[in-house]
Amino acid sequence: MASVTKNSLFGGDLPWSPLDWTSSDDRVRGGSSYSELSCSPFSPTAVFKGNLDIDTLGGAGFASQRTTGEDRNWDLSGYDGMLLDIAKTDGKQYTLILKDELLPKSPNGREQSTTSWEFDFKADKEGEKVFVSWNELKATYRGKEKKDAKPLDLKHVKRISIMMRSFFGTQQGDFSLTIRSISAFYKKDTSADTGEPYHDDPNQTSVPWTGDGLDNTSDAQQQQQQQSWVGWFSRFCSS
Repeated sequence: MASVTKNSLFGGDLPWSPLDWTSSDDRVRGGSSYSELSCSPFSPTAVFKGNLDIDTLGGAGFASQRTTGEDRNWDLSGYDGMLLDIAKTDGKQYTLILKDELLPKSPNGREQSTTSWEFDFKADKEGEKVFVSWNELKATYRGKEKKDAKPLDLKHVKRISIMMRSFFGTQQGDFSLTIRSISAFYKKDTSADTGEPYHDDPNQTSVPWTGDGLDNTSDAQQQQQQQSWVGWFSRFCSS
């Protein structure tokens, strides 16, 4: 028997900040979809919302929010997967995306494509916890499955995204997904009742939960997370 412990990345014990997120919609390809992630450190939830237009691009389209910064890094190697705590949704299908590689922008200003690790989910309208184990993530490149992809580098996750897309024209229009938190989780084997979390590495005895984000996040990353919240608060007070 196993119990699950989570460690907040966004929301939960780590306040939401709008400075952590930015839009990445099909407008970069001439589409008309748009999205936003409405949140603040004073709210227990964030709302990913917008409009998915599939007419402009002839049946395709996407709207997404991704983490900001090109030099961010999450070491998730001590965890078993991601946990999305959904408070409310519209019943549509969404996608969680992780990237372990970011390339410099091309001369025309567009981002260069790299492998994405994706998981599609449809939460209950009244909310639920969506667990995503690493082996459930599917590697894709430019929208197509990449079966020869190298394993996801869990020590160097560079970007996290939430996406709404048409799934071959099956959904469109307004969308809304209310999220309590995005976390990493690990399982604890309670059958032996050793008091320590379960890990594949027998030399790793515990993963302490500080409540400040990932326990193995570097001091620089923790400072970056704190500055993100402080920067938003300063702008809020001066506006």
